[in-house]
Amino acid sequence: MSENAKIVMDAVRAADHDRYLTALYAPVGKRDALFSLYAFNAEVAGIRDRIHEALPGEVRLQWWRDLIAADNDGAGIGHPTADALKATISVHRLPKLAFENMLEARIFDLYDDPMPSRTDLEGYCGETAAALIQLAAMVLDPVEAPRFAELAGRAGCAQAMTGLLLLLPLHRKRGQCFIPADILAAAGSPPEEFVAGDGGPGAQRAVAAMIALAREHLSAFERGAAELPASLRPAFLPLALSRAYLDKMEGSSHSLLDSVARLSALRRHWLLLRRASKGWPVL
Repeated sequence: MSENAKIVMDAVRAADHDRYLTALYAPVGKRDALFSLYAFNAEVAGIRDRIHEALPGEVRLQWWRDLIAADNDGAGIGHPTADALKATISVHRLPKLAFENMLEARIFDLYDDPMPSRTDLEGYCGETAAALIQLAAMVLDPVEAPRFAELAGRAGCAQAMTGLLLLLPLHRKRGQCFIPADILAAAGSPPEEFVAGDGGPGAQRAVAAMIALAREHLSAFERGAAELPASLRPAFLPLALSRAYLDKMEGSSHSLLDSVARLSALRRHWLLLRRASKGWPVL
């Protein structure tokens, strides 16, 4: 492994340990490419954590747009993740439009506007987590990957919604609200009330509805996952943890508004190993 590849791998291990673990189940020759995708995703998803004003965040997203759009695949710029990503896009002929759409979706992260609707949330998940799964699938098996694009959409929604539920305490602290306004309205919890104090009387109903929506997409994914070829499993492997996280949330005696549901490292390793070796059961 080159020094640059090791830096990228270590960045994923630090920022997104679950995806780091799943990449280890991929063939050795594919891992560096997966790590470059996951490092890029962690980089753009974490811009709000590092840059606390929207405008500098948009400038950073534009930097990535310009870098990916540039036709200089062989020219390194000295940024380990950027150089690794450019190489991955070139070698595996990944569609640059997918990255453009992902960066466009990430603009939402920089502001405190509430998510307008369930449809908007599903679109956001599709351009971020689902796109990442599909890109990873194209790296692993470009012949089989297109057949499972719709399944990647379901998987991405389930995974992203689960992740947003895990991040609820952080988002509320910032004044962000990823739970769609139509779900909040049905629960009787306006966005401005949901992010303040105890969230109001409708907050727990809204969280329960969000969990149900994540489960809906997860169940749809699981119904089709038995057909996944072994070559594509590492791309979808993070979904092995989603049901366990959702079960943990529903079984928790603590409010998800203020506490994070966690799985032990041992349980995460066991769930990933089981799915990597046996695949998803027929439902």
